[in-house]
Order: sequence, then C-alpha cells, then structure tokens
Amino acid sequence: MARRPPAVDPELRAVLAGLDGAARSPLTPANLAARQRSDATSRPRPTIEELRADGRFEVEELRTPPAGDCGEVVLVSARPAGATGALPLLYYLHGGGLVMGNAWSVLPRLLREMALPLGLAVLSVEYRLAPGTPYPGQLEDCWTGLVWATERAADLDLDPDRVILGGKSAGGGLAAALALLARDRGGPRPIGQLLLSPMLDDRNSSFSSHQMAGHDTWDRTSNATAWQALLGDRYGSDDLPPYAAPARATDLAGLPPAYLEVGSAETFRDEAVAYANMIWQAGGAAELHVWPGACHGFDTFAPHAAVSRDARGARVGWLRRLLRPGPAPGGS
Repeated sequence: MARRPPAVDPELRAVLAGLDGAARSPLTPANLAARQRSDATSRPRPTIEELRADGRFEVEELRTPPAGDCGEVVLVSARPAGATGALPLLYYLHGGGLVMGNAWSVLPRLLREMALPLGLAVLSVEYRLAPGTPYPGQLEDCWTGLVWATERAADLDLDPDRVILGGKSAGGGLAAALALLARDRGGPRPIGQLLLSPMLDDRNSSFSSHQMAGHDTWDRTSNATAWQALLGDRYGSDDLPPYAAPARATDLAGLPPAYLEVGSAETFRDEAVAYANMIWQAGGAAELHVWPGACHGFDTFAPHAAVSRDARGARVGWLRRLLRPGPAPGGS
C-alpha cells in the first residue's frame, strides 16, 4: 500500500521551507548528546523578571522537598497579576521528546494564550530528562510536584478541585500518564487533561509513523531515539506499564475529560486518534481535533498561520467550557 504523506498546509509549508537543515534533521543515538547540548544553550529560558512581563504576571520558582529517589522538583509558578482567591490550575509539562526542553520556555505563550484570558494559575514542571534519568524518573517528578501543590493549595491560592493536567508532545504523553497514575494511586483528582500532539506509544508502529517517516518535523527515527533514551533495556518489551507509554493502557475508564489535538500530517496522528477512541470506548469524554495539513509543532513553527490560530481558539474554548460551573464537557 502506498504511504504518500498528506499535503502540508501551504502557510506551514512556506515556513518549514525556510528552516535550516539542522532543524529538520532527525534525532539519532549518534547526535543525541550534541542535540541536548545545543538545546540547553539555544532554547529560550526567560528569567523570572522577563516572565513577569512588566508586572502583568506574578511569577516565582517553587521547590518541593525531596521525595523518594527524585529529590526536590522545581515548579515555575505564574498567574495573572492581581488575581485574587483560589485560582484553577493548569499543571503543565513541557515538550522536547523527554530528552530536551525546560519549564521556563513554554510559559510566555501559556500565560498570554491561556492564563490571562481564563484567569488560570500555571505550574510548569522542570522534570528530569532522559537518558540521564530513565523512566519512571520524569513521571515521578511530575507526580511529586502535583501532590505537593494540591496538598498546599490553600497556601498557594490554588483551587485543588479545579486542576487540569496539560502538555504538548512528550509533555502531552506525560500528562496522560499522570492522569492514569492519579486514578490508580487514588491521588489528586484532575478535572481535565489537555493533550496536545501527545507522545503516547513507544511501539512506533502506527500507519502515520510510517507514512510520515522522513517528512514530519518529528519523525519515527527521532521518536525511536527518544523512546530508547527513556526506556533503555525496556524499550520494545511486551510488559511495559501504561504509565511509561499510555497507549499501552487497556483500561481508560475513570479518567478526567480529555482534549486531544494532532495534525493530519504528523507522526503522532494515529496514536492520538486511537487514544481518543479508547477513551470513548471506556465510556469517557474526549474532544478530538485533527488539524488538516498540520505537522508536529505547527503552532510553534508558524504561530500566525490560520490553522494555528484555529487550534489555539479550540483549546481555549474547551478550557473555558471545562471551567464553567456545571457538568464537564462531554460529561453527564
């Protein structure tokens, strides 16, 4: 069967054509260390003062006490300046394939696009990266921060009954895993999970992963490299737990309502669609958007493209409905 990739949106295609070769080259075991060093020095890492944006936001770094093997976890806390009372919380996990990224770089857009219009507090988690820290280190960091923040919600002016787990790419996969973990450990009860192009399946065997090989900004070579870095000798094993790769889950009942988005021209398309379908089959609530012609990271590469604007509007709309008093979106 021919696996010709879907056409990329014209606005996105024009932007992608202008990227240099290094930005489009796949991540491999041979270049992983060099790419990590480059990311650590080149990815934006705004200061606390820069994140405050001339007084529009209140921002501080928080640190949890050491817990188990994960030590202290850094959480970057931000909220609209002057907001009073206990705010709903977006507990956010950054992308980067679980091998790159940081908690600070994602905040300017989150604050501008979600926190300010919706009156949200945000906690962005600086979890440890693979391969220096293999699974389950990242997830346990995220769990430690979530439990710590909800237990101290009154001191942090947070509403522990209105917590949304969110993330993009690797962070979306972590958010899905954290929702499973919270359900199974009987921990905090989030009201929603915002899963943006989530990295869910270590098996890397979907139709779209093959169809987009060598075409997407994050293709199956990069994906395999990242999963191998995370899982080590457990990569490809049959008994991998769903907390490592949520697509492995066989029971998605009892999870909070989910928002899933993915591009039609990206590697993660089919695993995101399959995950939404599994939630529906388990009787849960999921809102799924497959953006036509969108590649992985489309709204980062081309934030002003029409499809990027539409995607941001849909996310904010779902969050607004989720936070509105009454039944959750898709709930009963």
